[in-house]
Amino acid sequence: MVEPVGNQYVVARRVYSENAFNEEHEKLHRYHKTFWDHLKLYFSCSRQRVKKIALSLFPVLSWLPAYRFREWILSDIISGINTGLVAVLQGLAFALLVNVPTSYGLYAAFFPILVYFIFGTSRHIAVGPFPVLSLMVGGVVTRLVPDDSIGNGNSTNTSAINDERVMVAASVTFLSGVIQLLLGIFQFGFIVIYLSQSLIGGFTTAAAVHVLVSQLKFMFQLPVPGFNVPLGIIYTLESFFSQIRDTNVADLVTSLIVLLIVFVVKEMNDRYKEKLPTPFPIELLVTLRHPLNEQIFLSFRFQVPVAPDVGILQKCIGDGFSIALVGFAVAFSVAKVYSIKHDYPIDGNQDLIAFGLGNIVGGLFKGFASSTALSRSGVQESTGGKTQIAGIISSVIILIVILAIGFLLAPLQKSVLASLALGNLKGMLMQFKEVSILWRKDKYDCVIWVFTFLSAVFLGLDFGLVAAVAFQLLTVVIRSQIPSCTVLANVGRSNIYRNRKDYSDIYEPEGVKIFRCSSPIFFANIEFFREKLITAVGFNPLRVLRKRNKALRKIKKMLKKGELQVTPKGLICMANPTYESDEELDNNQIEELDQPTVMTDLPIRINWDSDLPPGITVPQVNLHSIILDFSSVSFLDFSAMTILQKTLKEFVRLDIDIYIAGAPEGLLEKLERSAFFDEEIKPSIFFLTIHDAVLHILLKKDTANSPKLKIAEKTVIKTQLVSNQIEKQEWFLVQVCGKPFMKGVNNFHWWLAWLWTSNYLFGKNTVPIHQ
Repeated sequence: MVEPVGNQYVVARRVYSENAFNEEHEKLHRYHKTFWDHLKLYFSCSRQRVKKIALSLFPVLSWLPAYRFREWILSDIISGINTGLVAVLQGLAFALLVNVPTSYGLYAAFFPILVYFIFGTSRHIAVGPFPVLSLMVGGVVTRLVPDDSIGNGNSTNTSAINDERVMVAASVTFLSGVIQLLLGIFQFGFIVIYLSQSLIGGFTTAAAVHVLVSQLKFMFQLPVPGFNVPLGIIYTLESFFSQIRDTNVADLVTSLIVLLIVFVVKEMNDRYKEKLPTPFPIELLVTLRHPLNEQIFLSFRFQVPVAPDVGILQKCIGDGFSIALVGFAVAFSVAKVYSIKHDYPIDGNQDLIAFGLGNIVGGLFKGFASSTALSRSGVQESTGGKTQIAGIISSVIILIVILAIGFLLAPLQKSVLASLALGNLKGMLMQFKEVSILWRKDKYDCVIWVFTFLSAVFLGLDFGLVAAVAFQLLTVVIRSQIPSCTVLANVGRSNIYRNRKDYSDIYEPEGVKIFRCSSPIFFANIEFFREKLITAVGFNPLRVLRKRNKALRKIKKMLKKGELQVTPKGLICMANPTYESDEELDNNQIEELDQPTVMTDLPIRINWDSDLPPGITVPQVNLHSIILDFSSVSFLDFSAMTILQKTLKEFVRLDIDIYIAGAPEGLLEKLERSAFFDEEIKPSIFFLTIHDAVLHILLKKDTANSPKLKIAEKTVIKTQLVSNQIEKQEWFLVQVCGKPFMKGVNNFHWWLAWLWTSNYLFGKNTVPIHQ
């Protein structure tokens, strides 16, 4: 029961161990479903389940019937037109990153939108080409169909090479779609949790650098080959600077002017986005108004769907996994932002299926991998898009370009498209600012960002991603393998316990050490836990135990030889003791030294803290109790249990009481199932809180040392037995923001005695309030 007193509160209750709490408060029995129960439920069939499955597989059936036509249609049309214009130009520009003819970028922008409209769960992301994915697909294309395979460069050979590159891009896109589909079907959407925001930030920034380097050859119009190998960016820059004297100045000037205009207008769009009804379509303006020079002619018509090349699929399985995971991770992170902003749920597994089907269809129609571009999704959401109806409108715009007005985009310079591609990298390149912020917030995340960036830049996006994920998991292992271990003390004489190094007003009960481990304890960190615990208490229990057993053997031998004599004052040495080495005392039975000290065959019980006979030294132990705070220990594996049991027994054999406080739910039952407890370690060592354990220790020790408290305790127990009341009550007091209640040992003892007496006189529901 809690009684508020101003801005403080006083609690009076028993000092609870886990067993005492469970005895007083009955625990409900909950049925936990087994694997077979889940399997039976998964394969069960009912009308409600069929409806639920249909709505989950086709999310459009859940939101389209509830579409507010009059309120939303105008906003979706305006948003769709703006997004469609941006998608057309980005599709053309990102096709350069894939090293395929630019018209194929429109197929990559068209088909995934239709598929996601039916199967996707986000209402605001704009599906289509993404520069990072385009570059990753382009790396596969360059590796399997290198630039030097063009040979003499005639039109026939160039056309054949382009067809081969289109087939490679379509095949790897189909493969990534199949991987995403399978991951979604088998409910593996959770795998994106292994791609942290720091990793994604470093990876996309590195991809932006790769995009920048890859577009230099179009801006400068230089025949720079692609190098999809580790350190390939170094080889590309080396080839670029070796040919820089052959730069086409007209193309370079055009690119810089377009790039400057795009950057300035995009900055104005960001700065005045709240005042502008829609972002200014600068990409469309510079595309229609650029000077005509070195034209590329596009073939705007739908391609006949083709099956992927099996030989290509076998060569790019690893790339397919990388593209699938990165594409989904980026898209889902953007979708999650908008779902939180507009308060609607999204399903990661269903989105995996949607993106997988979109990439499968896009690959069949010779498109390349799709996800979502941050800028394009921003346009769709900021211009008032409410649902994926805006996506359908944007696909209509792309369809019109493909079938009707594509000729208007025929005289495009590659340098202009390269500038448009670079203009959309502003957001990703600005992520360099995250490094200093992460360093101040979390150095581990900062190191992950930097390592991911460097590995992706120098090893390539595929190997760099694998190395980054491995390094990130390694940091998790290191952080859990080397957890934070601290010694706690009572702060403010209340029930609050904190690191004793951080506060001055602390109270540490004499002979009590409180040790906290802020991590799960398992096979990889149990030795570290043991070492930190030994450091905290100031001695190695096994070493002290062996020293005591050796000293005991020596005392027994001296008594047998008459070198020691037992007197009322203790042991007195009667002769010079004979020296015996540790090896002789071991008697080749080192295991016996690890057992508890046995004094039953001695005429006197040895006090290890008093003076010992000459020649016998044993390390002093100033502790009588250790409390292990397990409130942050989420689990304990079997390997850790074994070593923990051994460690605790070493302390118990030194007559040191061990207590475990704040153990997580179910740990006690797990230890019982694992035969953790025996005659030396019992379930009674578990307490609800640290303060429960501390009060129990103080009561236990001081009851033994205080005759007055013994009399009070016996009186209460006797009275309660006569009146057939419950067992002797131990009370737990807390006073926050008030006067300290634990000012001294004697005051505390008499306070407890008064509580016991008042509990008998006035009933167990009495709540004492002390000020």
